[in-house]
Amino acid sequence: MNFLSHFYFDRHSTDSYHIIGTVLPDLLKNADKTISIHPEKLINHDNEQVNSIIRGWKKHLEVDKYFHSSAFFTEHSHQLKLALKPAIEGSPVKPFFLGHIALELILDNLLITTKKISVDEFYAHLGIADQEVIHTFLTYSALTSTDVFFKFFNNFKTHKYLHTYAEAEQIAYALKRICMRIWKDPFTALQEENMTEILLKYRTCLLPNYMMIYNEIGAQLA
Repeated sequence: MNFLSHFYFDRHSTDSYHIIGTVLPDLLKNADKTISIHPEKLINHDNEQVNSIIRGWKKHLEVDKYFHSSAFFTEHSHQLKLALKPAIEGSPVKPFFLGHIALELILDNLLITTKKISVDEFYAHLGIADQEVIHTFLTYSALTSTDVFFKFFNNFKTHKYLHTYAEAEQIAYALKRICMRIWKDPFTALQEENMTEILLKYRTCLLPNYMMIYNEIGAQLA
């Protein structure tokens, strides 16, 4: 699941460090895809705020496990793959990868547009947390250099690009930006236009029943 879908499960929490923990795996992956740490294996730290981040990290892994093993994910990522495959013919992007990420972005869009979460509240949590605590967590997790992460993190907070997920027409653009981390020129303008049309239609199909996956995961977390 993507940033805002992870936030959904803790949207009523007042613990900003826990919230950050729930999205840190994806923040780190976005900052530098080569970063690999495993704080879920750590024992408790002396700083309780660091422990909150660790618990949030574990929650992220648990949510992703339930999501990726669900019938909902299997069905809709596959259907999106089939729908998008003709539109990206000639692209280096693998249709399975595209179907997976497209589903997560559509779900984030639906959470925003149906007012299940507040993007401003999400960013407020990121802004409240003391970066020294996050640095302590990262070094405790054996990340030797945090400069690349904090450069990305501060840019992420400043630009607040998750607000653009409220615009369904921007889903294809967000997909392209994600793919550009791996492929230099993933799509032509025509491919992006065709993807937008497909994603808008699929979003409409998902809208009536998309909350079933959040309810299902919520029940498993309880």
